[in-house]
Amino acid sequence: MSNTISAGMVKELRERTGSGMMECKKALVETDGDMELAIENMRKSGLAKADKKSGRIAAEGIIGVKVSDDGKTVVMADVNCETDFVAKADDFVKFVSSITTALLTAQVATDDELSSMQLADGQTVEELRRSLIAKLGENITVRRFQKYQTAAGGTACYLHGSKIGVIIELTAADPELGKDIAMHIAASKPICVSEDEVSPETIEKEKEIFRAQAAESGKPADIIEKMVTGRISKFFGEITLLGQPFIKDDKLTVAKLVASKGNSVVGFARFEVGEGIEKKEGNFADEVMEQVRASEGKAS
Repeated sequence: MSNTISAGMVKELRERTGSGMMECKKALVETDGDMELAIENMRKSGLAKADKKSGRIAAEGIIGVKVSDDGKTVVMADVNCETDFVAKADDFVKFVSSITTALLTAQVATDDELSSMQLADGQTVEELRRSLIAKLGENITVRRFQKYQTAAGGTACYLHGSKIGVIIELTAADPELGKDIAMHIAASKPICVSEDEVSPETIEKEKEIFRAQAAESGKPADIIEKMVTGRISKFFGEITLLGQPFIKDDKLTVAKLVASKGNSVVGFARFEVGEGIEKKEGNFADEVMEQVRASEGKAS
């Protein structure tokens, strides 16, 4: 270590930026020990790295959920990265937790508002996201979030590992019922709460498909319509939460379960990491070597 760049200065810069020792030393050398200029340059470098990685597919990650102490608010966030290695990193896990914690009290409705939401450490979500990209070497995205808040009812959540999350709002507080239904949603993947939430276009499209299939039977038109009606009823039972058989007792629909408790479901959200994202086929050994090379590059 040179006379102008002390170990204490490097330590301070590491604490303030979260970057590696060699990267901090290099930044201080380049600025002749000017701490603030070194931080500014590292931030600029971090932004450049983040922009460069923004086009890379981020289909791994974790789901974060949190419920307020009074049970009236529940939030969920789907935060993505490129590999499962980073998804398990402490910095990434803390990032997700900081987002869900802030969401409990913040008034956020859009992606832009989420990006500018201030976290407990004073940084915005976007500022911390970009700094983590620079530090962890992968594209990181906050893909989506959901929040339910009720004055008279209750909320619940369920997290299956860290890859599937469900949050739910009920008209009346019932943590046990809420968790049971949330677990059911995680396993059964309903699309909506009830039949009246299915669009007329979707229903008509399904009817057309069922009519075409039934027509092959050669039965009369009135019989075909009865067949179509039966198939649509079965369709609703498959895609709606209330129409599905309850996973803990398949003789009971979710609708009957909820009614027996004098409750009703206002809404739910189910997030699964990577759903709907076209993943790049990769080789596990290559991923490991890429991580090793990235680590060696930071240390050089």
